[in-house]
Amino acid sequence: MGAGHCFWILYLACLCSASLGNNAKINFREKEKKVLDQILGQGKYDARIRPSGINGTESQNIATVVHVNMFLRSISKIDDYNMEYSVQLTFREQWLDERLKFDDIGGRLKYLTLTEANRVWMPDLFFSNEKEGHFHNIIMPNVYIRIFPYGSVLYSIRISLTLACPMNLKLYPLDRQVCSLRMASYGWTTADLVFLWKEGDPVQVVKNLHLPRFTLEKFLTDYCNSKTNTGEYSCLKVDLLFKREFSYYLIQIYIPCCMLVIVSWVSFWLDQGAVPARVSLGVTTLLTMATQTSGINASLPPVSYTKAIDVWTGVCLTFVFGALLEFALVNYASRSATNKYDLHRENMKKKRREVEQASLDAASDLLDTDSNATFAMKPLVRHPGDPLALEKLRQCEIHMAPPKRPNCCRTWLSKFPTSHCSRSKRIDVISRITFPLVFALFNLVYWSTYLFREEEEN
Repeated sequence: MGAGHCFWILYLACLCSASLGNNAKINFREKEKKVLDQILGQGKYDARIRPSGINGTESQNIATVVHVNMFLRSISKIDDYNMEYSVQLTFREQWLDERLKFDDIGGRLKYLTLTEANRVWMPDLFFSNEKEGHFHNIIMPNVYIRIFPYGSVLYSIRISLTLACPMNLKLYPLDRQVCSLRMASYGWTTADLVFLWKEGDPVQVVKNLHLPRFTLEKFLTDYCNSKTNTGEYSCLKVDLLFKREFSYYLIQIYIPCCMLVIVSWVSFWLDQGAVPARVSLGVTTLLTMATQTSGINASLPPVSYTKAIDVWTGVCLTFVFGALLEFALVNYASRSATNKYDLHRENMKKKRREVEQASLDAASDLLDTDSNATFAMKPLVRHPGDPLALEKLRQCEIHMAPPKRPNCCRTWLSKFPTSHCSRSKRIDVISRITFPLVFALFNLVYWSTYLFREEEEN
């Protein structure tokens, strides 16, 4: 009986300890409610009054210090035309409010969590370069407030912003852009509220951040306090340095423009008499290049300065237009030479007819003369004063003159015949060499200039 009695006593003791453990858990959650009612109860905490600074119970003139940090989740787009970019981030603020101190029950109550931001005092921070913005409320509002036992308050919220980003497009598309994110106090001056970056790692960026046409090279944190007529206001900023990906523009703009310019040179190799083919080729390449230029400018803002892409498209359009003008010059030279040849041929025919007529007249005169007529004979020896002898001597002097030094260009051009088509053909041959050489020289100057300027800016 004694052993059984002891067994029942132990069993009842275990049940009592389990019951007490459950009651302790229930009392722990109840303790959280009591703490919240104690520190945020009606008449005990006023959210309209800002907390004092460090050791604020001694002085109310010390500014409240708010430490800021953020986590950059994504950058959805960077708009060149509107000069703006969209970003999604988790924004955090932390400050000390000694009015919110509470007992942590021996370290078991690490912090209290709230989802209503209006229950405690909040800094009046705003994004000064914001165009649009919204909070995220799916499935629940993405915001929380943590209150720690020593009175520290952590505010965290997920927001999406569209921010202004003034851009300098002089080197477009070989440019780098700096887009800022600015945060400032709206109503509290630096005497009452000061924003500071959190020590350590104030800005974090998600791994494998993907942008369609840019690469985030680096980011810098800084301060941008501003003074107005109403006082000095605390301000923070993050500078995001974006590098534009050039491969997209190389494939979509530069290579097609080069191909159009080279296609326009095909006209130099066509026969000068193929007028429809050469005109169609020149006009088609010119219109295609103009359309390409219009499409490029449509995606960019109308700025007052010249961009790198404007220089490229302008020169390419000039080359295509020059190829069309070259055919007009060839056609004009061909028609002019043809008219001169026709006129020369008519003159030759006329002279030939005159000579034939004179020969016929001379023959008829000979037939009419007497058989006893004497004929004048040319002397076998010329006298020194004879004009014919002087003329022969002058020709000999010309042939005996020392030869001139050969000219490469004249030697190359002399290979073409001196017929009525030689001038127009020479224009085509010169264009076959000149246009590619000048375009290659332009490429050398263009890339060396803008790549060097890009390195200087870096």
